[in-house]
Amino acid sequence: MTGPAVLETDVLITGGGPCGLMLANELGRRGVRCLVVDRKPGTAFNPQANATQARTMEHYRRLGFAHRVRAQGLPADHPTDVAYLTRFAGHEMARLRLPTAAQATQVIRGLGGSWSAAELPHRVSQKFVEVVLRNEAQALPGVDLRYGWEMRSFSDTGEGITAEVAPVDTSSEQGVTVQARWLVGADGARSSVRAQLGISWDGGTGFKRSFMGGRMLAVYLKAPDFYRLNPNDRAWMYVQVHPAQRSFIMSVDGVSEFAFHTQLADDTDVDALTHDEARALFARASGLDIPIEIMSMAPWLAGHALVASRFQQGRVFIGGDAAHLFTPTGGLGYNTAVEDAVNLGWKLAAVLKGQAPPALLDSYGLERKPLAQRNTGYARQFADSIGLFDAAPDLDDDSPAGLQARAVAGEYLNGHVRREFNVPGVTFGGRYDGSPIIVSDGSTPPPDAANSYQATACPGGRPPHAWLPDGRSLFDLFGFEWTLLVLKDPTRHDTPTTAGFEAAAQALGVELKVVCPEDEAPPDPQSQKGPNTQEGEQRPKDPKRMIDLYESPLILIRPDHIVAWRGTSDADAPQVMQQVLGWGG
Repeated sequence: MTGPAVLETDVLITGGGPCGLMLANELGRRGVRCLVVDRKPGTAFNPQANATQARTMEHYRRLGFAHRVRAQGLPADHPTDVAYLTRFAGHEMARLRLPTAAQATQVIRGLGGSWSAAELPHRVSQKFVEVVLRNEAQALPGVDLRYGWEMRSFSDTGEGITAEVAPVDTSSEQGVTVQARWLVGADGARSSVRAQLGISWDGGTGFKRSFMGGRMLAVYLKAPDFYRLNPNDRAWMYVQVHPAQRSFIMSVDGVSEFAFHTQLADDTDVDALTHDEARALFARASGLDIPIEIMSMAPWLAGHALVASRFQQGRVFIGGDAAHLFTPTGGLGYNTAVEDAVNLGWKLAAVLKGQAPPALLDSYGLERKPLAQRNTGYARQFADSIGLFDAAPDLDDDSPAGLQARAVAGEYLNGHVRREFNVPGVTFGGRYDGSPIIVSDGSTPPPDAANSYQATACPGGRPPHAWLPDGRSLFDLFGFEWTLLVLKDPTRHDTPTTAGFEAAAQALGVELKVVCPEDEAPPDPQSQKGPNTQEGEQRPKDPKRMIDLYESPLILIRPDHIVAWRGTSDADAPQVMQQVLGWGG
């Protein structure tokens, strides 16, 4: 009897969620072979994550399919507001009004300051995003997606990975032995890859709060009459703040499908919860006597802020929920997972193509672990902000005392909603300071703050954004691999030469695009406010010249749109290129 067939690939990826699929897209576009296996029969059925941050949308734009993601989820004219109420159809206390999907692509062009960006956030359930990511990945040569398959074992030989993968339904197909150069565990919170490596968690868990801490119930349901019979203005997300029950609900399709989550008592027997009990919880939370169809329901535990102690061991990496667990306030888990893949993808490709040594891959954990710690910390702050707020006993009463209680709660909740959902600093401010493949110029970046963002080209962070006079985003000019941005400096009579970088890149076999914008981006109008700007808030005026944004005429930008170096001359180009690719400086 012959043994299992042998399949050779460059990268074996376990997990076909956002991290695994985004990594397949990053690798496939670079001509790197990869095999993705996932136990599920297909992409996610349940809504799961429901907010795609602006930075993630910029990465989807970089890959050419942001417009496809933005077309998913809510109807184009559906409000994306976040509202806080005593019940979903009860007294409204606070609301943050946000652009619809149709408005977003136009609104963003008039924004500046903290929200100077190529894309705005998009409210869309993860189940829809995964379909786009899967369709994009499976169209790429060298990408092999196998849903309904699982990795049963693996070993790191030091020279590569040997793994056994097989269909979950073993009666249909025979398993195969996979020979891969690298393995990436993007296999979720209960990652078998992390477990086999013995990687422990750092951080905290078990945080108890009145809301978003402890036992929760998630219900994916259909409620065709929800909007028709709800007297409140339509929103994307309704948060129930009530002394007897704390819940939230998000629209999945803008019509009849919703993701409902409610806090449970610590002593709830979650395994015994029935559909009728879930219907009763929804009725109390909504204040509506309407029929609902439950498509799925499952308990889950809020109160995590966990980060893996390491992100790599030998030829094996972990990313996404396998590497960090969030309480979902702020919607940071899925977005952090996508950026794990963005960071790792170009590095794996560079090593496999011989452009960089394996030591480059050491920077993955060095860069991503601090970001995961930062982001789980922010998510915990948002969870504390809403979860530790106590609802007054008479909050829902139709009485003078109830009216006063709602006024007090509304003042707090109007502040909270902006703290959690107006987060340009969290979105754009992630940095890789101290990374060995970032060439510091001695400058200090602005302070990290959740609710404000100051664009800076200080090496280690996102490049400042600008719109060009012809309507394109500056980011649209960047190359898929490395970019050397050359800017006009009116204080200089000469234009810096780029030949040194071009020669250094060619010597390393690296694709480098030299970008010289013909005109500088015009200033954004001072009168235009950001999407979450409060009345009376002053927004900083954007610089009139791109050189004022970048503060240097030469800027080297990595494939993941991170500033790797900036300066005034290409004299040290060979040493710079060596350092940013992990060869040492």
